[in-house]
Order: sequence, then C-alpha cells, then structure tokens
Amino acid sequence: MSFEGVLGIVQYVMNLVGILAFALSGAFLGVRKDFDVFGVVMLAEAVGLGGGVFRDLVIGVRPVAFSDPGYFCAPIVGGLVVFHSARLQHHARAFDLFDAAALGLFSVTGATKAFAYGLNPEAATTLGFATAVGGGIVSSVLAMELPPLLRADRDLYALPALVGAGGVAVLHHFQLLNEWTAPAAAALAFGLRVLALRRNWRTSRSRFWRNPFAGMRHVPEPPRPEADLGHMEDSDHHTVLLRRPRTGQLPPPHHLPRTTQPRPGRTTPR
Repeated sequence: MSFEGVLGIVQYVMNLVGILAFALSGAFLGVRKDFDVFGVVMLAEAVGLGGGVFRDLVIGVRPVAFSDPGYFCAPIVGGLVVFHSARLQHHARAFDLFDAAALGLFSVTGATKAFAYGLNPEAATTLGFATAVGGGIVSSVLAMELPPLLRADRDLYALPALVGAGGVAVLHHFQLLNEWTAPAAAALAFGLRVLALRRNWRTSRSRFWRNPFAGMRHVPEPPRPEADLGHMEDSDHHTVLLRRPRTGQLPPPHHLPRTTQPRPGRTTPR
C-alpha cells in the first residue's frame, strides 16, 4: 500500500482509537477531581482532541476534530461511560493503560501526518511528540495539576512519545513506512510506557538541585551578638534584669522575677 493509503486508512483508525483512549483517561481524571458530568466530558474532549488540534494548527489545515463527527463524538461517549460506570472507576490501573495506548498511537499519527504535508524529519518528530503529550498537558492545566510530562515522580512519559515519533521518522527515511510498520512503531512506544509503569522506570534528575551544597566548603555561622537586656518590675516595684533567651528556652531560675507573696514581717495591705 502507498503512503497515501497509510494516511487514509491506518491513520484514521489509529486516530479514532487514540482519541477514545485519551478521552477515557481524561474522564477518569475529572471523576477523581469530583467534576460534574459537563466537567468530565469537557476534560475528555480536551485530552482527546487537544494534541490533534495543535498538530493541525501548526501544519496549517483545518482541525479534523471540527470536520469529522466521529472525532468529536468519541470523547463524549468515553466521558459518559466513565462518569456512569462505578465499576470502571475502581480500576485506576486500566486508565494508565488507556493513556499509554493513546500516547503511542498519537506519537505515530502526528508524525505520519507531518510527513504527509512535507515537513522534515526533525519537525515531524517534534510534532508527533507534541501531538502525543499535548492533550494531557491541557487536561492537567484544566484540572489544576502539574502535567505528568513535567513531574519527576512519574514513570517514563516523554521518552515513549519520542520513541514512537522517532521510529516513524526512521521508517520514513528508509521508505519502510506502511500499514504494518506504523502500528508496530505505536506498539513499541506503548510497550515502553507499560514497562515503565510496571518497573517504575524514571528519568534522572539533577543531583546538584537535590543537594545544592554538594562540593561546597562549609561556611561557619557567624557569632551571634549578645542578646539585648530587658527589664520588668515585680509587685514590689523592684527592677529585675532579664536576659532574653536565644533558643526560646526559659531564663535561669535566679533571673526569674520574685513572686508576689508578701515579705516576712510586713502586713498585707487591706
């Protein structure tokens, strides 16, 4: 099959499945945030269509989400299914698999469409990556959460998208992109994401930021100035000097003010 055949049949099916899978994960995020039915459906639409709309706007064509009813209705169906299915809401791990599947599918379809419109390999890889992660970023912002792409405590997220989009670029360079190799690239990205979820694979972080004083000499703390002296008066109008404590502790007992009990030999005034 020709390259146009890949774009016409395989890409449409992969796009539709990816939109539905992303919509399910976005709807689950809305349910977890206790959104109403409109909020859940809106979040499903955002995560399902956000990456594709961004891709089409960069390419300079009308977004398919506004020209194909199937693309627009798939997130609505996915959002309503998650909202009304209590049994499905208890399987949080399944939504990670939906998200991983959509990540792999969108990374491939985004890069494939970029090549169809004449973009170079670097631009196509970047656009495929943006298509895969764009919807998740939009939904996280709407739900007031840090996107998983930017979180160091989440498993590999950006790397599988880069593998899927980069795999399409390699296949296109060697003229091997067809109806069989395109789904294989998506499966590779999906498999990497699933392995990262199961084995907790994560990207490295900067050691210097986690320990900002590593390798630096310890600078001794400068001596503290003498604490100011305060004063207070007891009940017999005798001034008592107090030294303000440095660490929040009470002053020594001999510095405490005397009690208000009368002195021996004196009578208590009436």
